Amino acid sequence: MNTPVTPDPAFEAFIIPAFKRKAASVTAIDVRNLTSYADMIMIIEGTSKRQVSSIAEYLIRELKKQDITALGVEGVKEGEWALLDYGDVIIHVFESRKKDFFNIEGLWADAPRMDLTAYEHHYEQPENDDD
Repeated sequence: MNTPVTPDPAFEAFIIPAFKRKAASVTAIDVRNLTSYADMIMIIEGTSKRQVSSIAEYLIRELKKQDITALGVEGVKEGEWALLDYGDVIIHVFESRKKDFFNIEGLWADAPRMDLTAYEHHYEQPENDDD
């Protein structure tokens, strides 16, 4: 396993929203030195089709607010595997069983993982009904 690398600050626009929908897991893979079509591949796991769709729709909205528009989007409504193509960043949002089946992390086993521990505090907290 490679030593985790610190994400480039340019990737924060993609990483932070990924943590705001309580995904089961978020992995970011640095592929800059391994392929010409992307710099980072993110794999986000949702526990249900509904959560996969919700996470993907949230990412699209939040990135659009930052004037970051997807080049291509597939599978959001189906909820098993959403693919969001932002050019340098490719985001896969998988339902747990599909994530295990396709094993994107295994395909990129030689690529360094990004250390995302600094972003874990971005998980949304449950709303307080007392406010």
